[in-house]
Amino acid sequence: MPNTNAPSFDTTRRRAGRAFALVLAALSLPGLVASAAAAPSPMLPPAVAKAGKITFCSMISLPPVEFMSPVGKPIGSDIELADGITKRLGVKAEFINMPFAGLIPALLASHCDAIISQLFVKPPREKVINFVPYMYSHEVILLKKGTPGINSLADLSGKKVAAVTGTTATNLLEDENKKLIAAGKTPINMIMFPENTQALQQLQFGQVAAYGVAFEAAAYYIHKDPQLFATGGKPYYKILTGIGVRKNEPKLQAAMVHALAEMRKDGSYNKIFVKWGITQDELPKNQ
Repeated sequence: MPNTNAPSFDTTRRRAGRAFALVLAALSLPGLVASAAAAPSPMLPPAVAKAGKITFCSMISLPPVEFMSPVGKPIGSDIELADGITKRLGVKAEFINMPFAGLIPALLASHCDAIISQLFVKPPREKVINFVPYMYSHEVILLKKGTPGINSLADLSGKKVAAVTGTTATNLLEDENKKLIAAGKTPINMIMFPENTQALQQLQFGQVAAYGVAFEAAAYYIHKDPQLFATGGKPYYKILTGIGVRKNEPKLQAAMVHALAEMRKDGSYNKIFVKWGITQDELPKNQ
């Protein structure tokens, strides 16, 4: 016999509807939907907000600021800074890996929204792009362990020295060559490479006598293999470093300046520099 006490179909449907509504209400409570992303900041340009991301051009082969993990994921201090900035703006960070010399042309051609790649703030670059300063960088000469140190770049006269095309190390070596030639001395034999890994390998295998590179990268390689590499002396150059932005994107620049200021205020900026061992590069608190 049928159960006359069983709820009708309409009653069952109403109860199911109420239960579903309760589930939806619960899911809408704060903290229960951890995967939900914050809404894009109104500070962002509409196109960036709509895309839900800021795309960065970067040469991801210069540890500890940007390099690939063993599983091929971008990591490093620059990567974490970009992630922190975009998180505070309610969007994600995306990275395009390319040779250093192609970074500014790619930005100007709108292949990316910004550059984060330990890009030094220099007058020729400031003529074509704007910057969001976020750290200081230093330059040094990297040698094989056991090689006699140097007192100045002039000590590299007549020697093969590796450098990455388009970097400040290249410019500094070229400037030194002008001085050497003017003094009637043999210039430095500069061997150019498109990215860091190849230049480092040439030093490791003894194909070059030295490598002109950022101090931060040199310190990383020495820490990783202290029996193989050593610095030729103290850092000989210091310069402000920033995120590159197109001049026609003042709103994006202002948004990133604001997000970076928040990171400095809440301490997350300092934690990144402590983690990667580059606290000497932090911006002074009054800057």
